[in-house]
Amino acid sequence: MQMRLEHADLTENEKLEAFLARIERGEKIEADDWMPDDYRNQLIKLISMHGISEIMGALPEKEWVPKAPTLRRKLAIMAKVQDEMGHGQLLLRVAEDLLEPLGKTREDIMNDLFSKRLKFHNVFHMEAPTWADAGVIGWLVDGAAIITQTMSLDTSYAPYARALHRICAEEKFHAQHGESIVLELAEGTDEQRQMLQDAIHRWWPALLMFFGPPENGNITSNQESNMRYKIRTQTNEELRQIFLEKYLPRIFHLGFTVPDDTIYFDEAEDKWVYQQPDWEEFKQIVKGNGPRSAHRLNLRVMSYEETKWVRDAIMSYGRQVG
Repeated sequence: MQMRLEHADLTENEKLEAFLARIERGEKIEADDWMPDDYRNQLIKLISMHGISEIMGALPEKEWVPKAPTLRRKLAIMAKVQDEMGHGQLLLRVAEDLLEPLGKTREDIMNDLFSKRLKFHNVFHMEAPTWADAGVIGWLVDGAAIITQTMSLDTSYAPYARALHRICAEEKFHAQHGESIVLELAEGTDEQRQMLQDAIHRWWPALLMFFGPPENGNITSNQESNMRYKIRTQTNEELRQIFLEKYLPRIFHLGFTVPDDTIYFDEAEDKWVYQQPDWEEFKQIVKGNGPRSAHRLNLRVMSYEETKWVRDAIMSYGRQVG
C-alpha cells in the first residue's frame, strides 16, 4: 500500500524509474503492483504463449495414448498429457490476473489462438508419426522446455515464478519418461533403432528453433526488453548452447546422429558450431502454417465449442451465488 501511495505523486517516468529500481534490488512484482504497460504486455504475451503451448503440446502425445505399445506406457503418457493440460490451465490463470485491468478475459486468449494472433511453440506444430516421436518429445522437447523454464524461475514477476516451480518439478518426470522410451528403443531391434534415428533427424531443426532466433538473426524479438525487466536472464542463443551441451553428447553416446555433418564443438570459443535452421520456415510455422497446425487448431476449436455449456453453467452458478 505504501508503494501505491508514493506512486500517486510521481510522474510516469518517475514511476518507471522506481519500478526498475525495485527489479534491480531483486524485488518481485505482484499482480496488483503498479507496472509499466510495456512490462504488462510482455508478460501477457509470454505467459499466454507458454500456457497455450502447454495445452497444444499435449496434442501430439495425445495421438499416441491409444497406440502406446504397453499398458504401462499408455498410463504413463496419459498422465503426462494430463499434467501438460494442467500446466496450461495454471498459466492461463496467471495471465488472467494481468488481463483483468485491461478488461480482458481468458476468452480473449482463446479467441486470439483461434484467429492465429496468439502463437504457440513451433515444436507443437510438428508431426509425430511413430512411437519414437513420443520418446523424442519427452526427452528432447521437454528437456529444452526445462532449460527455458529453469531460467525463468528467477523472473521478476512473482506469480509466474511460483507457477514455474510447480511446472518444472513435473517436467523433470516428463523428461525421464521420454528418456525411458528412447533408451528402450536404443537397446531394441535394428528396426527400433532406425525408427528412433529417423525421429531425431525429423525433430532436430524444430529443436534448434525452439529457443527462437539468435540475436543477429533477421527476426526481431523482445529479448532486450525482457532482460531489462528481468523477465528472463539469458538470450536465445545462450539457452540453445546449454541444450546442445547437455544433449548432443548423449545422442552421440547412444550411437545416433543429427542431420548436420558440419556440427562441432569449438574449444577456443567454448561453444557448439552448427548449421542454422531455416528461420523463414520458423516464421511460417509459428504463424500457423506448420505440418499439423491446422489439424491441431481445429481440434482445440472443436473441444472449446463442445465444452461451452460447462463454462456457461459455471458462470451462471457463480452469478447466482454471488
